[in-house]
Amino acid sequence: MTEHTDSSSAGQEEAQESGSEERGPEETVASHRPTTSRSRVAAANVLLSAARRLRQPLPGAQPRIRFEMPPEHEAENGSDAPFGSPGPRMSAQHPLYMGFMGTVGVGVALLVYWIGSNTTQLLLWIITALFITLGLDPVVRWLEHRNVPRAAGILLSVSTLAVAVAAFFATLIPTIVQQVTQIVQQAPKWVQDFIDSEFFRGIDSQFGIRDRIGQELEKFVNNPEAMGGIFGGVVGFGSTLANGLFGALIVLVLSLYFLGALPAMKKWGYRLAPRSRRPRVEALSEEITGSVGNYVIGQAAVAVLNATFAFIVMSIIGVPFATLLAFVVALLAFIPLVGGMIAGFLVTLVALTAGWQTALVFAICYFAYLQFEAYFISPRIMQKAVAVPGAVAVISVIAGGSLLGVLGALIAIPTAAAILLLLKEIFIARQDSR
Repeated sequence: MTEHTDSSSAGQEEAQESGSEERGPEETVASHRPTTSRSRVAAANVLLSAARRLRQPLPGAQPRIRFEMPPEHEAENGSDAPFGSPGPRMSAQHPLYMGFMGTVGVGVALLVYWIGSNTTQLLLWIITALFITLGLDPVVRWLEHRNVPRAAGILLSVSTLAVAVAAFFATLIPTIVQQVTQIVQQAPKWVQDFIDSEFFRGIDSQFGIRDRIGQELEKFVNNPEAMGGIFGGVVGFGSTLANGLFGALIVLVLSLYFLGALPAMKKWGYRLAPRSRRPRVEALSEEITGSVGNYVIGQAAVAVLNATFAFIVMSIIGVPFATLLAFVVALLAFIPLVGGMIAGFLVTLVALTAGWQTALVFAICYFAYLQFEAYFISPRIMQKAVAVPGAVAVISVIAGGSLLGVLGALIAIPTAAAILLLLKEIFIARQDSR
């Protein structure tokens, strides 16, 4: 019995060995694949467990307290509220209420005026950051619809803007340094040529200009206030440059924060309105912010097309500093109505250094393009942005430029469109219902 069993087991082993030899190398490799997949799954499980451990707080660490909005539909009884339900309001006709609220209103108005007058620069930075935020928000939402996380979209949008600004200054600064160096090197020669000219000799023999200039230069050098003024001017230029760089950094950081918190900021703003009017407030606010964003995107597209055409024309006819002037044209083209005209006159003046024929050709081509842009390009790009009458647009741009400079001119048209929308949907609608 035992011998029969041993012989049968030996026969099975021989059959298995022969079967394995007959399977060949392909099935042997296939048999190793489950082992490889199991090792990959095990490695993935190890990484997931390590990630879970990293997400867990450290022993003794407390989570950061976040300030959140209360739920929109609160319980009727105050038992569920941590601080109880609010009590009844005092009657608005009560003398104490009227006097107290009137005094508080005057005090708040004075406080707001004092804060605004002492933080003008900060308010300008905030307005600039909000304008940039509303302009980049459509791009971020478009990226979100393409399954890009909002944080990655914000980083990509702001990085693109920062690279464009850096490219502008990287082109501007070397050009300025080169031109100043050439002027400093050529200035003595220009002065000497003017002194040796027949014109200067004639007026010097009549009025003694050479001696007069020498006396004034001696007085200037010996005057400590004049030398201090030169030093103060250099220091003032350095401080202005430092303040400009600091302001650009503040605007960039605020734009990042505003872009990240824009949905929450909108929810906060909508909660300030009564519950019965929140849908209408939300619809109007979304229309205004959407129009501002579309306006910024459209104006950026128009500016890029304008600068591209100007760069092509300047490169063909040989206008000096074509790259730098293209950046200047793009920057000025953001200013509605008058920005393109200013850019055209500025580049024409620079083109005069290469000859009046060059300046004439550029002026004809560029101002013809401005007409084409006004009647064919801008209407098609801006059709989804804002619709403002021409007279209102001109007045708003002039008023905005007078109040806030270039920033005021940039935000003038979307602000006018928002005011017109509010007048149409609130005031006129109320007047029609009477």
